Amino acid sequence: MFMLTHFNSEGRAKMVDISDKEANSRVAIARSSIFISKEVYDAIQNQKIKKGDVLSVAQVAGIMAAKQTSTLIPMCHPIPISGVNITFDWEESEKDIELKIQSEVKTVGRTGVEMEALTAASITALTIYDMCKAVDKSITIGSTYLLEKSGGKSGDFKRS
Repeated sequence: MFMLTHFNSEGRAKMVDISDKEANSRVAIARSSIFISKEVYDAIQNQKIKKGDVLSVAQVAGIMAAKQTSTLIPMCHPIPISGVNITFDWEESEKDIELKIQSEVKTVGRTGVEMEALTAASITALTIYDMCKAVDKSITIGSTYLLEKSGGKSGDFKRS
């Protein structure tokens, strides 16, 4: 039977004790996406969004979010993050345009950075929505998920 680690013997929330874990190199990569209209795409590409350079601001927001994950998600440990990289990839279909967001977070520590990578990808998508909603409120944020992670007791993971 799998035991959830964020509960104490009374069944109440607790932060997992990581003091006996080995510090090692850990990496997590997460993805999210946002679906936009051609009008929004053109506004982003031509720097016509009044709030500024959408992708640059969203990248900074994602990096800041990764660093603030432990203040947003109660059971996350504050982690000394070694690096955060947010990248974008456009994909056009007949219906709409998808902006794929990928966040990679690294640390050398006693716990993983999966939540930091997921938070970075999510906040990047939310920032794009916020900056572009004046042009089109029907923007849709897509699935957010862990793509891969390495390091730590549970080993490596790669989504197939």
